Amino acid sequence: MQGVPGFVPRVLRDPDVGLFRAEDRVFEAMLDGWKAQMLARGLTVQTIEGRCRVVQKFQEYAGTFPWTWRPVDLDDYMAERRSGEKPISLTTLRSDSNAIAMFCAYTASPTYGWGELCEQTFGDVPAQIAFDWNTPRHTTDDAVPPGRRAFKKKELQQLFDHMDDLVDREYAAGSKRWLQALRDSIAFKVCYAYGLRRREVTMLDVHDFGPNPYVPEYGEFGAVTIRWAKGTAGSGPRRRTVLTVPEFEWVVDLLKFWIHEGGRDQFPTADRSPALWPSERADRIRLGSLGDSFAAARAAVGLPKELGLHCLRHSYITHLIEAGYDPAFVQTQAGHAYASVTSVYTSVGDDFKQKTIQKLIARRIARPEETNPDD
Repeated sequence: MQGVPGFVPRVLRDPDVGLFRAEDRVFEAMLDGWKAQMLARGLTVQTIEGRCRVVQKFQEYAGTFPWTWRPVDLDDYMAERRSGEKPISLTTLRSDSNAIAMFCAYTASPTYGWGELCEQTFGDVPAQIAFDWNTPRHTTDDAVPPGRRAFKKKELQQLFDHMDDLVDREYAAGSKRWLQALRDSIAFKVCYAYGLRRREVTMLDVHDFGPNPYVPEYGEFGAVTIRWAKGTAGSGPRRRTVLTVPEFEWVVDLLKFWIHEGGRDQFPTADRSPALWPSERADRIRLGSLGDSFAAARAAVGLPKELGLHCLRHSYITHLIEAGYDPAFVQTQAGHAYASVTSVYTSVGDDFKQKTIQKLIARRIARPEETNPDD
């Protein structure tokens, strides 16, 4: 066990070595060991540092050390952070309580030897202090804010028409802003046509697109490889491939125009980088650029502010489900690990619901259940 990443360091286990500032040194060694354990699990340095900061802040608040922490310490800490002048969000509360729970699980595990060391040194042992009854629930019920939903198709048409009109107006006025408006308009449509997150669409490169051998008519735009897909907590970005589907085949001509017919190439920075969305001065637009532009367009057409750029992803998932695609296929396209997450993203319209129930009724009438002759 002593070779396991995160095990108690040899210097702390030497009975002949006296520990100066024992509590501080053991706590620091615990954090170092936890870092080693998380590195061995493949978590990113950014994630590891963030979790360690959470634990350090909690320790400073409690004024005690892990071998004396109790559930009430976590209760008080989280309650204060939720009720202060600037209360933290539920997402932050969940993330922080997760970090503390994982640290406690590490120090309390017999695998790493901290319990034995702390009992010998301090007469107490680390224990888990985060439980279901004192931490935020982990369900998909609150995964999406109540106001966030899919766009209705009429709303999408209104939004995209506004962007197209904006390009025409800026170009007719001789404004240089027409090119930026064109880029953003096409980026929004690509985001919708493939159900992408903001970071995923921002980080696209020209060479991320490729053919689908089963649908040759789409040419080089039969699929797109997403290199910056959202990974599991601490794992860093993942990759996935999203296929171009018939309901969104209009995006093929749009991408041909943007990449090959003089759209993208009009940016002076286009030849310096493979980025699909160059900016006027940089190789690639900044992460928040599309979000800002989308918010301006949404406000211009009078749509609710809850309908952000991410709602294009909700719309993609919803409209595929309404078009009759298998939910498992939609889940794969969206890159969701669980079907329950895809279901949260789906907000089908009343018309779809009514048609679905009418179809079920019609099938039931056409194929009535056989009566059991023994009844």
